[in-house]
Amino acid sequence: MDIYRTILAVVLSFLILIGYQYFFVRPAVQQQAERQQVSDQADQGRKQQDEAGDRQAAPGQPTPQQAAPPVEKEIPVAVDENARDIVIDTPLYRAVVNEQGGGFTSFVLKKYRTSIKADSPPMELIHGRKPDGLPGIFTLDNGALAALPPYRADREKVVLHKAEDRETLKMRAVLPDGLELVRTITVSGDSYLLESKYVLRNPSDRTVQVQPAIALINSPFSKTANRTSRYLFHGAAAYVNGELVEMKGKKLDNGAQTLQGNVSWAGYEDNYFLCAVLPGAGALRMVTMSGDQEEVRTILSEGLLSLQPGEEKAFSYRFYLGPKKLSVLKTVGADLPAAINFGFFDKLAKPMLWLLNFFYAYIGNYGVAIILLTILIKVVFWPITQKGMKSMKNMQKLQPKVAKLKEKYKDDPQKMNQEMMALYRTYKVNPLGGCLPMLIQIPFFFALYRVLMAAIELRHAPFMLWINDLSAPDRLWIGVDIPVLHGVPVLTLLMGGSMYLQQKMTPSTADPTQARIMQMLPIVFTFMFINFASGLVLYWFVNNLLSILQQQLINRQVKA
Repeated sequence: MDIYRTILAVVLSFLILIGYQYFFVRPAVQQQAERQQVSDQADQGRKQQDEAGDRQAAPGQPTPQQAAPPVEKEIPVAVDENARDIVIDTPLYRAVVNEQGGGFTSFVLKKYRTSIKADSPPMELIHGRKPDGLPGIFTLDNGALAALPPYRADREKVVLHKAEDRETLKMRAVLPDGLELVRTITVSGDSYLLESKYVLRNPSDRTVQVQPAIALINSPFSKTANRTSRYLFHGAAAYVNGELVEMKGKKLDNGAQTLQGNVSWAGYEDNYFLCAVLPGAGALRMVTMSGDQEEVRTILSEGLLSLQPGEEKAFSYRFYLGPKKLSVLKTVGADLPAAINFGFFDKLAKPMLWLLNFFYAYIGNYGVAIILLTILIKVVFWPITQKGMKSMKNMQKLQPKVAKLKEKYKDDPQKMNQEMMALYRTYKVNPLGGCLPMLIQIPFFFALYRVLMAAIELRHAPFMLWINDLSAPDRLWIGVDIPVLHGVPVLTLLMGGSMYLQQKMTPSTADPTQARIMQMLPIVFTFMFINFASGLVLYWFVNNLLSILQQQLINRQVKA
């Protein structure tokens, strides 16, 4: 067996996998699984509907399977000129709630900015301005939004100055059919959560049927996302029946998608931020997602229920609008940390994220934290890599003997293989010894790749010199606008150079054709990494330098 045919296959597969992640963030297999999940849940909902059709629901018990999917509105709701904007100002955010419908017209995160520029405004999560095109609307028509609750708030502004502060805002509405709706919003100075309780009362002498639901209408949070974030997920998401379901706008072009079951949360997310509604514990619910890449409608339905004369019902929700930061989401609970999904290698990636934050807590620089994490990973794999490199070096020394065997037994492949295996046993060389360490390390690379591409901790995080954003591509401004690049990717070029040097130092038994292909890899990797986050490029560059050091030490040992 030619060891380098195996190594070449692994390296090329490695390259293809990275390229696939780069151009197609959501693997086709996962999309197929999501489609299957939607189909299964829809079948389950239809089955439950058939079973429920023969029996009448108990009074006051929500039955989601009886609720019809929300319909698209043809006529927009007229703007109420008397509706006020109620401001909620805390140390973490500034939110604006409109009295017409109670949706959020603005939600500004004070600790995050739109871009790296010094004069960049704070991050705004809501760009819609129509009363019926906002997230956070409580509706009684299953999300059709034919009429919006005409609230009147008890005050125009809620201000919290300290993290320990806690305030309550009350909003009351009398609906056209006589129903009374009271909304109570509770906010805390140290949380991105807004607790929202709705009490619906029927003061009439007749029974009224309603279909309560929460509607979230979202558009992309960022209008000027850099190229690295274009290939990462943004769209509708929900955590239903213990599984995360993410749907891009393109998928919703094929029609509304419906999920049913135990809904922990539902909403809209991108690489760094999340707008979600978390229902209170209780009955099964239905989530309907529709829209496109420009606007996504997420309807969380409570089902069809009846209010007897004088009866009232309460519905509790929590709204989260904030960063997708693991430490923050864990304080919320309700499976919200699942919104941070590092894909297939999630179980490896999250410990790496923890280590990254651990180093940052002491160093105060995420670039240095990446270097320390790279060194730690290299130290852990040092013995395995050492053994593999020595095996490759010993294989190189045996090449003259291998060449003679190939020439001697060129007409008898079976005999040639037997003699070659005997040669390997005599000199105690494992032909796969140089390949296995690479295979073992690939999952860890992909895990760290996902962390460095998606962790909000690296967003706008400076390193040193010209690298002022580890989540953005590496560019050095030289006073002249370079087409396409708009700067010199210095770190990326250094990474490519280090990869070339490492390749030159690595023992090779490849034939001329294989050798030429291998020589192209540093060039291919350099072009591929040009638009990767500089944090990932930094990791790869430092890893290459450590590999060069290790190879140099091994070369000296073997010569000695």
